Amino acid sequence: MSLHAQLSPEAQARLHAQQRNSTITSIIIAILVVLLIGIILLWILLPPIDNFTPEIVSYQAGTEENDNVKKREMTRAVERKPSAPSSSMAKVIAANTQSNTAIPVPEIDVPDPSTDFGDGDDFGDGWGDGDGQGGGGFGGIPATMQKRCTKGDRLNRLAANGGNEQCEVAVEKALQWLKKTQNKDGSWSPQHKVGMTGLAILTFLGRCETPNSEEYGDAVTRGIVYLVNVCMKNNGKMASDFKGHWSYEHGIATYALGEAATFCIKLGINIPNLNEATKMAGDWILEHQHNNGSWTYKYEHSSGHHDNSVGLWQIQALKACKHTGLWKESEFKGVMRKALGYIKNTQNKNGGIGYNSAAGRDIGWTMTGAGMLAYQMWDKSHDSVVRQGAKHIKKNAKFVFNSADSDLYRHYYHAQAMINRGGGDWSFYNKLFRDELLKNQNDNGSWKNVGGGAKVHAVGAEYQGGSAKAVHYRTCLAALMLEVYYRFLPATGAKTR
Repeated sequence: MSLHAQLSPEAQARLHAQQRNSTITSIIIAILVVLLIGIILLWILLPPIDNFTPEIVSYQAGTEENDNVKKREMTRAVERKPSAPSSSMAKVIAANTQSNTAIPVPEIDVPDPSTDFGDGDDFGDGWGDGDGQGGGGFGGIPATMQKRCTKGDRLNRLAANGGNEQCEVAVEKALQWLKKTQNKDGSWSPQHKVGMTGLAILTFLGRCETPNSEEYGDAVTRGIVYLVNVCMKNNGKMASDFKGHWSYEHGIATYALGEAATFCIKLGINIPNLNEATKMAGDWILEHQHNNGSWTYKYEHSSGHHDNSVGLWQIQALKACKHTGLWKESEFKGVMRKALGYIKNTQNKNGGIGYNSAAGRDIGWTMTGAGMLAYQMWDKSHDSVVRQGAKHIKKNAKFVFNSADSDLYRHYYHAQAMINRGGGDWSFYNKLFRDELLKNQNDNGSWKNVGGGAKVHAVGAEYQGGSAKAVHYRTCLAALMLEVYYRFLPATGAKTR
């Protein structure tokens, strides 16, 4: 006989409940394990995504914070319109030859500059940014530099630094005039076309009008293409001809290419051979410095005429080139040490900086502002050269448009050097030049002939006179002076790096 234990109904119910709970728990655990395995497999098997659309950053007036807005694809400016490329673009593509040297397009880490004038370290190292208005959007460019790329921000900076709305109107009229007077091949001016094209491009970029600009993008692109074409055809050299003072044109054009290349790299704009042309042109300047630290009219190393006037365009060009990231920083150090030494040797004990000698010339200390600016560009804003130069300008500078004291070239440098000084130095100079420029602009946007019939106290005064070649020159210089309120040149930087 066998005995069988029989569970009570209550015990059987509890046993069945435990079995159901165990079954449900097992099912849940199995599902979670399958999901975890699936996630791990997806993580391992999916290919990494390298290409992404950058976030476009906009600046709101009155705040220093970035606001992220919708992502959008950045396209190169030459593809902005559905029409076929311009003839100038077709020519540069056809004419360019392949280089044996691969030019990298690196990521550029540009430090944010100060946004308040007055301590001598105020010119920013970065570039303008925007929200798609005016300059066409500037993703990846420091937010602190956005203040020159929308009208509202420009007016705020103008008001904060001694300008006014008339300055903005004058610059707009000048850009409209440049757009209307551009040659069919993308250049400007009937003479010295390479140098004048460089100045025009600098004037557009000074207000963030890049190849992406809705209003001026085509003009800017065609101008850049023209310079690239000249550079590639001449193995890195740029000039209307290679006689006489051609290093002026090369320096100005290289300066323009350096700024253009940095904008285009940051904005993802692809203009064929722009980086290669910029590298070739900048290398030419680096490799053809005179033994004494300056540069000559024909880039001789040990002979030829040298002076601060031609040298300062090379110095500005090299600073713009440095910002592209196409060179190592160390490649500029020795060259700039010699260049600044040359400038120091041409400063008189009165603070004035001469054309090519500390003894000066009968036209006065023309290059004082230029020498100051060179030091400010290359991290020496507090050097005695700058301090003594500012004192000299405050004591001696004159600017009356319809008189002999109307050298726009001299004052192009003075304006940048003195706003970088800030404070009382800038207040003095702003009162000296602003209204004189504003009241002497023609209705069509160009600037009147300087001097009022008197011989201008200037080196090369004929370039500012009444000839056809002079109107583009003086209009660009005047517009660049009025852009200084919000224009942070790539050639200058915070602590001016």
